[in-house]
Amino acid sequence: MPLHLQFQDLIALGYSLVSRVAYVMYIGLALRRPDAEPVARGAGAQAYARFRRRAALLMYHDGVAFVAVCLLTRGTLDLPLSLAWRFAGAALVALGVAVKLWAAATLGADGYYWRDFFERDTRPAPTIAGPYRWLRNPMYTVGYLQTYGLALLVASLPGLVAAVFSQGAIIVFYRLVERPHYRRLYGGAAPTAPRRLSTSQETG
Repeated sequence: MPLHLQFQDLIALGYSLVSRVAYVMYIGLALRRPDAEPVARGAGAQAYARFRRRAALLMYHDGVAFVAVCLLTRGTLDLPLSLAWRFAGAALVALGVAVKLWAAATLGADGYYWRDFFERDTRPAPTIAGPYRWLRNPMYTVGYLQTYGLALLVASLPGLVAAVFSQGAIIVFYRLVERPHYRRLYGGAAPTAPRRLSTSQETG
């Protein structure tokens, strides 16, 4: 399929990739410290509040950067049966957003921002709720379908590249930081109560 990439398209893609790296590296490094050296009870709440503000800012910026690269590079991918592809893209956006919102509602705000890395006594008992009944990690799997869907909807090749990179980066974070944390706390069982801690986050 013919491609129509220009220099500004590559710039937009690069900005989106750098934004994702900044977000994932920040949360990864910021969470590894309290995970390795538990924070004192009083200091934990303050450290969590600072982390949450910064993580939210980077998360929103990352989401805006991804949407921007899709819109700025729309039409760079010639898709056969374009109406069918765009219908598929819209369906992926709807499914991904629905699962992401459902998982976020199941986790609660504290879980969404990994509060138990800073305050261990906030961790819930492992349980099964919401989409976690059927999916082990809905946030990082089905919850990323909307990124691919948006790229298809506007026929953006850089958007597809950014979607793959974004999901890959957050899965690396999950395997290196989040999963080991929960294995230590729960012996391999991931908590899925309303205050469960999982990502990301993230728009993407």
